[in-house]
Amino acid sequence: PASNSKKNGVTMPKINGNEIKPGNVIEHQGSVWRAMKCNSVKPGKGGAFNQVELRNLINGSKLNERFRASETVERVRLEQKDFQFLFDNDDSFAFMDQESFEQIDLQKDFVGDQGAFLQDGMIVQIEFYNETPLGVALPDQVTVEVQETEPVVKGQTAANSFKPAICDNGVRVMVPPFIAQGERIVVQTE
Repeated sequence: PASNSKKNGVTMPKINGNEIKPGNVIEHQGSVWRAMKCNSVKPGKGGAFNQVELRNLINGSKLNERFRASETVERVRLEQKDFQFLFDNDDSFAFMDQESFEQIDLQKDFVGDQGAFLQDGMIVQIEFYNETPLGVALPDQVTVEVQETEPVVKGQTAANSFKPAICDNGVRVMVPPFIAQGERIVVQTE
């Protein structure tokens, strides 16, 4: 690493532009960005650089940027806290901090489509940067009940086919033909 700097009492490590990897969170142009894709380019003429696709964690915009090995950027460490899902308001979800028991509300559009998988008492991880929530991570898998699907047809289980089903949370998924209404299935939240 190049060096360190202090911001709001927190030590921010500086890294060279060619050390940026996918998943790293950096401070760039006065905002917080997550590296989505990185590509090291070594042209025949001139110095090597790292072509990085960035996504803004505040407003969701995207940016393609070139970082030379001689440039340094501040790598940001996000704070991750465990929260318990409490209930669904009209336009937001209520969560409780597992350590301080403080309650926060996050807008439904901030949580996104994964909000359909929230279940009472579920523990989620919320990422913070300077006390500002940036993202919500649900458990990798949840168990839901199939509310509606086509009936089981004999002899159809041998084929590698799937049929549509609607879960108790309203999400449509594709399930194997032997799954019947009322059965519980495990679904990937992503």
